[in-house]
Amino acid sequence: MIKKVILIVDDDKQIRLTLKSILERNGYEVALAEEPKAAIQVIWDVPAVDLVLMDMNYSRATDGEEGLTLLKQIMVFRPDVPCILMTAWGSIDLAVQGMRAGAFDFITKPWDNGVLLERIETARQIQNSKSINSKFPSPTGEGLGVRLPSLSEIYSTVSRVAPTNAPVLITGESGTGKEIIAEAIHRQSRRAHGPFVKVNLGGISTSLFESEMFGHKKGSFTDATSDRIGRFELAKSGTIFLDEIGELSLASQVKLLRVLQDQTYEVLGDSHTRRTDVRVVCATNADLQTMVGEHTFREDLFYRINLINLHLPPLRERSEDIPLLVEHFLRKACLANKVPAISASEDAIAYLQTLPFPGNIRELKNLVERTLLMHDPNAGQLTAAEFQALSPHRHEDEDLPFITEGAGSGSLSSLERSAIAACIQKHKGNLSLVAKELGISRGALYRKIEKHGL
Repeated sequence: MIKKVILIVDDDKQIRLTLKSILERNGYEVALAEEPKAAIQVIWDVPAVDLVLMDMNYSRATDGEEGLTLLKQIMVFRPDVPCILMTAWGSIDLAVQGMRAGAFDFITKPWDNGVLLERIETARQIQNSKSINSKFPSPTGEGLGVRLPSLSEIYSTVSRVAPTNAPVLITGESGTGKEIIAEAIHRQSRRAHGPFVKVNLGGISTSLFESEMFGHKKGSFTDATSDRIGRFELAKSGTIFLDEIGELSLASQVKLLRVLQDQTYEVLGDSHTRRTDVRVVCATNADLQTMVGEHTFREDLFYRINLINLHLPPLRERSEDIPLLVEHFLRKACLANKVPAISASEDAIAYLQTLPFPGNIRELKNLVERTLLMHDPNAGQLTAAEFQALSPHRHEDEDLPFITEGAGSGSLSSLERSAIAACIQKHKGNLSLVAKELGISRGALYRKIEKHGL
């Protein structure tokens, strides 16, 4: 079996030899190159190279152009090979440029051996993740408890990245299930035995950020009447879930970046440096890319947390999930309230699929539970009318756009009825096509069908 090779590219001989020694002691095969031309030759000659650890500067110039050029060449010749950049903390902007150009990750010099080895292993695991056979939890497991058809790609990605230590950024509107996905990542990771610590960064002020995240010693500031353990310490050997990271102030972003980059921190009032041992998963409903452009979110922090991105679409864009969600929420609500099992009628499901649900899954859950509590248990299935009566999105009837007063003979109501009946016959009962041709929503169409007795 051919061993995989890590290519080290650096013009400093001492750094090359030091890295070679560290990697070989940990079972890796190593190839060395002192400048870009030699590195490209190795890439051509050694097909077994599966990761490149490279410096950004190879001459007296410090603008990183040589490194960026080499990175782009590797991306062309071997797009399957992840590249980890090495740069000084003061030149971290170079690393950001490299991440834009396609680098997998970056390490600051001087490096921590443990951090370096972890980043290398994460890169290799992600690259080989197609061979990982981990499975998503069964529908009866924790979290949401139902496998949604629209999220099959999300589940697949979770299964591939969960066993690694890669940072994950989960994006999506409020209520789309970001925390549930974060918990799924934790449950399938090698840290599943450890704690899952949730932190709402939107609720932590800049002045309290260090105390909340890293802890403090008694007497370190006026109100510090006792020692406090920080969230990173609480999450030791497990996963820390940083929710609403887009709400973090710029000052706090710098402090968080330093921890994520070096994996070290100091407790307030204690000069002893401590190492973190956590997997970081972040979530936001903000557009961080736009915030980077507006200089309200640090670009280097964005690249550090966004190694793997999972985007959860809003519920209004995945109506195929609604029948399963309604069934699941009804089952749980019936058990919780000790009432006989009940289902929602087809017209009820069809009505729910027309709603915008700005609160997404959370809003649907609340509507289902509210409707169940108001329902007469002897009245059979939950109906569309019951959901409509309790929905905050009750529509006024919409007129058909092409029917106006005085259009032809007969009353407006009879013209409307005839138009709908003809369209239903034309499309053989496919109400989605009927609504589309008539220029109204499906919800309005259902109400008109009921109104005209169709």
